[in-house]
Amino acid sequence: MAVEAFDVVDLIRTKRDRGVLSTPQINWLIDAYTRGYVADEQMAAMTMAIYLNGMQRAEIRDLTLAMIASGETLSFAGLGKPTTDKHSTGGVGDKITLPLAPLVASFGVAVPQLSGRGLGHTGGTLDKLESIPGWRAALSNDEFYAQLRSVGAVVCAAGSGLAPADGKLYALRDITGTVEAIPLIASSIMSKKIAEGTSALVLDVKFGSGAFMQDPARSRELAETMVQLGTDAGVRTVALLTNMNVPLGLAIGNANEVRESVEVLAGGGPADVVALTVALAREMLALAGRPDVDVEAALTNGQAMDTWRKMISAQGGDPDAALPTARERHVVTADRDGVLVAQQALPFGIAAWRLGAGRARKQDPVQHGAGIDLHAKPGDTVRAGQPLFTMHTDDGARFERALTALEGSYRIGNAGEAIENGGPLIAARIE
Repeated sequence: MAVEAFDVVDLIRTKRDRGVLSTPQINWLIDAYTRGYVADEQMAAMTMAIYLNGMQRAEIRDLTLAMIASGETLSFAGLGKPTTDKHSTGGVGDKITLPLAPLVASFGVAVPQLSGRGLGHTGGTLDKLESIPGWRAALSNDEFYAQLRSVGAVVCAAGSGLAPADGKLYALRDITGTVEAIPLIASSIMSKKIAEGTSALVLDVKFGSGAFMQDPARSRELAETMVQLGTDAGVRTVALLTNMNVPLGLAIGNANEVRESVEVLAGGGPADVVALTVALAREMLALAGRPDVDVEAALTNGQAMDTWRKMISAQGGDPDAALPTARERHVVTADRDGVLVAQQALPFGIAAWRLGAGRARKQDPVQHGAGIDLHAKPGDTVRAGQPLFTMHTDDGARFERALTALEGSYRIGNAGEAIENGGPLIAARIE
């Protein structure tokens, strides 16, 4: 039996006592955990020590590289066109990947988007796309590369071969109260993105009520850490710090978010969704060596829509098919004349989840027609009796719990009253 290079208890003590782990120690720890030599309870102690005491930049880099080395890596060297990718830390109504991937790909840049499913109040990109009849998330490597060559954009499920250490570690963090540790979040996201093989990456790091990390200062720290990790690994990386205090767009759910994305691709859609899609597309295209293209024109002249239709069709979906609608709906109206001054993202995300748009456990199904359509946003003038939002679900018994989640989450005030939206949509750019 081979002698292990280190004793895991020694490593736990080092981190517990605010020490620094060496490159060989981190490489061994991740390898030993992936192959089952280091037990879950030992890794749980380590993640809590990291959560409490943090890690230095070199340690986070070593952790990320060790997680990449735990599995396979992809290479797009033979594609013959530049690659660029985007990652969002997730929020309420965040459907930006859907219009963004075909928009960027329509300029001859490959966009390999390995996406996930939703858990809790943040929706998953794959859940949204699966509301399109026939569309499938699982592609073989051959299908993946062929679609990148022919269409340029792929949004699909990540295979289990990329950074398997991260999959194991993520599940552990979820049940040990260590999800929010910045070194662990940053290494988790960046190990998958770097293993994915893209040469450029734009990060959409959210802050505010509906964000995974609500505090702007912590969001900035996460963004800076991830940009450093990408840069250290030779991936051109930029981050935008964006506001998630109010829902993004007017649709929260799955099928209704696809509808809204198609509106954006047709040259319409809500102003905030368009603005963020365009800003991220500009960053992605600049990193891919195409800084001078007219992004807005591609949304209005059908160029991006053509790529969307090819992207959906290539994965078995029918871009012309009717999208699912829920059986039941409930409209909430304004109780007075005035101005909508508050609309907090998190309660609306939780309400949509309770209506069936999200899942409580990984294995739960989602209702593709469930969700919320907003009819007013902060700053809008409303009249008594005017619809504020409509809730959709297949199971009318769900309305009561969804309404409970929304108590106190929106407010109608008087003209001239301050709007509670937490400031501009894009707060900072980090490179």
